[in-house]
Amino acid sequence: MRVWPGVRPTSLRRTLIRVLLCGLLLASGVAVWTAWLTAADATDAAYDRALAGAIKAIDDNISSVSGGLSVELPYVMLEFFELTVNGKVYFRVATEDGLVEIGNTDLPAPNHSLPSERLWFRDAVYHGERIRLGSYARLLNPPLAGHEDKPRVVIQVAESLDAREDFLRLLMLQAGLRHAGVTALALALIALGTGWALRPLMRLSTEVRHRSPTDLTPIAEDRLPTEVQPLVRAMNHHMWRHQKVTEGRRRFIDDASHQLRTPLTTLATQVAYALRETPPGPAHEAMTAVRQQVETATRQLNQMLSLARADSAELRAETFDLVPMARELTRQWWPRARAARIGLGFEAPTAVLRVAAQPALLQEALTNLLHNALRYAPAGSHVTVRVASENEQACLSVEDDGPGLPPEELAHAGERFFRGSQAPAGGTGLGLAIARSVAEHHGGQMRVRAGPNGRGLQVSICLPPVPPDA
Repeated sequence: MRVWPGVRPTSLRRTLIRVLLCGLLLASGVAVWTAWLTAADATDAAYDRALAGAIKAIDDNISSVSGGLSVELPYVMLEFFELTVNGKVYFRVATEDGLVEIGNTDLPAPNHSLPSERLWFRDAVYHGERIRLGSYARLLNPPLAGHEDKPRVVIQVAESLDAREDFLRLLMLQAGLRHAGVTALALALIALGTGWALRPLMRLSTEVRHRSPTDLTPIAEDRLPTEVQPLVRAMNHHMWRHQKVTEGRRRFIDDASHQLRTPLTTLATQVAYALRETPPGPAHEAMTAVRQQVETATRQLNQMLSLARADSAELRAETFDLVPMARELTRQWWPRARAARIGLGFEAPTAVLRVAAQPALLQEALTNLLHNALRYAPAGSHVTVRVASENEQACLSVEDDGPGLPPEELAHAGERFFRGSQAPAGGTGLGLAIARSVAEHHGGQMRVRAGPNGRGLQVSICLPPVPPDA
């Protein structure tokens, strides 16, 4: 697997949720900010209308008929306005030249020339308190006594900002709670929607994970999202190429098996004939050594071909009972066990134990396990073939009370060409490798551990069982 430097693999679900979450939080932040601007404008407009009403009420009560400036203050209206704004209210009525002033005369004057008959609002500070100040100017008609032209009167009403700020905070709190609820709901929908959208990928992952190691049939694309179909097509193409390579390797193994076994068989026949015709002496001893080497080479070739076949053979599994198969193969090895003065037994606690496997490969694995056990176990020892169900798996085990393997070498058992430190000379180190390859080829595993009471070795091939009603 190629990993680009500096790039760490991550979860597609987490990436989608992070991107959508960041976008949602950004959108929520913008929404809250725009809601605050809208609420502030609406609050100012509402309170400024009340402030304009107070200014208009005072303006309606201004009179200059007597030659002077007089104001009949509508105190009831001012008290109602104070209750409305829930704060203090200040007012000032004065001529534009400042000669006549009524009310709170120290209110901040307009900071520029006011247009006539137009309301003007601004924020100001009065005695250390922030206020909202409304100003209005108009011509006096009739003019004041002693004035040839018509002077303007300026009306100002101010309120403290505490009430409108409290109202704005309440609006923003309500808006924030609404946005928080909508955000939480959107997050839940994003999580559910992302999980629902990725369900086809999870189904595809489950289907590929539960496939047999030798199942190279194409994956169906019709029920997958459009975005995933190119990946599936690439996987199908890769499996097709792998299948072609496997078929080529299988043909090569078959050809090599025929081309190599025939010369070795011929050579063994010729050596046997030469031994019969050679009188005792150095030549006879040399021919005996040649025969042993030929037998060793033949056995190594057969094991290497068996290992290659177990690795690359197309699995043609069939359902059968493991107990009679193991019993019959054990019976075939009894003569060799008697010749080696080793007790060979068979145990099957369960009467029937069905598996889905290729019988020829499983027999090859058991043959190699029996060969190893009878080769390395000393005379007078015992070897047992056992078929049992362990941890919901069908296990075919071979136990012996021979030298076994040191604890530090158990982890290496099953590696190709690995031979234990206590093994006699002449072995190939492929017997356990063949058994492990057969087990993994069937979706199972090989377990190697010390024998009963810590003596000898126990090698088990464990496969998924087949239910009785299958």
